[in-house]
Amino acid sequence: MILFISLIFILGYVAITLEHPLKINKAASAMLTGVLCWTVYALFTSDSHHVNEHLTGHLGDVAGILFFLLGAMTVVELIDAHDGFQIIIDKIQTNNIVKLVWSISLITFFLSAALDNLTTTIVMVSLLRKLVDNKKERWLLAGLVIISANAGGAWSPIGDVTTTMLWIGGQVTTWNIIIKTFLPSLVCMALPTFIIAWKMKGRERIIAPPKKQEANIAHAKERNIVFFLGIGVLLFVPIFKTITHLPPFMGILFGLSLLWIVTEIIHSEKDEAEKGVLSVNHALRKIDTPSVLFFLGILLSIAALEVTGVLTDAAAWMDSTIGNINVITMLIGFFSSIVDNVPLVAASQGMYSMDVYPTDHYFWEFLAYCAGTGGSCLIIGSAAGVAAMGLEKIEFFWYLKKISLLALLGYVAGAAVYLLQKQII
Repeated sequence: MILFISLIFILGYVAITLEHPLKINKAASAMLTGVLCWTVYALFTSDSHHVNEHLTGHLGDVAGILFFLLGAMTVVELIDAHDGFQIIIDKIQTNNIVKLVWSISLITFFLSAALDNLTTTIVMVSLLRKLVDNKKERWLLAGLVIISANAGGAWSPIGDVTTTMLWIGGQVTTWNIIIKTFLPSLVCMALPTFIIAWKMKGRERIIAPPKKQEANIAHAKERNIVFFLGIGVLLFVPIFKTITHLPPFMGILFGLSLLWIVTEIIHSEKDEAEKGVLSVNHALRKIDTPSVLFFLGILLSIAALEVTGVLTDAAAWMDSTIGNINVITMLIGFFSSIVDNVPLVAASQGMYSMDVYPTDHYFWEFLAYCAGTGGSCLIIGSAAGVAAMGLEKIEFFWYLKKISLLALLGYVAGAAVYLLQKQII
């Protein structure tokens, strides 16, 4: 049974990794893998009631992550529908390339912590199209956006799906993950930014593309209300969890319901056609449902491996073979640039018991940093990189030549800062 389940998972993982060559959406591969793993477990176990109990228990944890993601995605889509991110674009008014480099990095870094690295990358790459006309300069800045978005998402419980998984799973707490991983993440972003700014220092001015007249769907007042309330809702979720001790998805649903009521009130006088694109109903139709289904499939697959003891055996093998938990964590970060970091972190949660590594143990914090930032080393190694690649048509080997080494330097430097910080503290 264990051999069959392991084989199904490996084949499913390969299909997910080869999504583009196979032209099969990774959500479909992940869901099929999850269902087949549990099906084999049920067929080879005589006590079906016991299997169903395991499945129901894990489904509760998985549902918490999915509802949180659905709520957060809807809030972000609602902000975008009201042109809320134009507020950020309007604040960047410089033709100096060095100032622009640092502005892009810092805004991406902090915005990613409040939203998520994928959404922030889409917003910032769209912004670059309005600020930089030269394609190669724009690609260089887009590479910096990928590094900054992943670094910014790593230190926030709501900034990267892997950190969110660790937060919801109880491996890390809100303020501890922020305090312990902020400085390493900042170094991971700052070192590549410094190098790129130094390289581009000779080019003091940049050429912006011709401005296009774009119709604003929402009024300025409505845009400001939705933007600041939406950001406030996302930032309030960790506070809600700390106060109530309820799961994070309750906090995001609370915030989404408030935002829903407010938008219904401010658009109550508009006709249905104008109100439609600005409504929560429309935002719900626009969210990335395949990604949510991908998380469902992969988390169910990992749960099956955990229940059958595969992950426990894998952890024991790694501990006996490699031995050093810091090296193991660093390797997980490197692997996340080749394969998706979500299953890697989900597997780590199943492999390593919280009896051995309790809440806020440095292993979980280091894992959040490594899994969140290691994917920047290749453009296909993170959702942020894939999004930028699609939007700007960035070539894989161009990124490998121009950005990968910078991302690797930032990753290693941040990891060194974290380990040094641990020794000092």
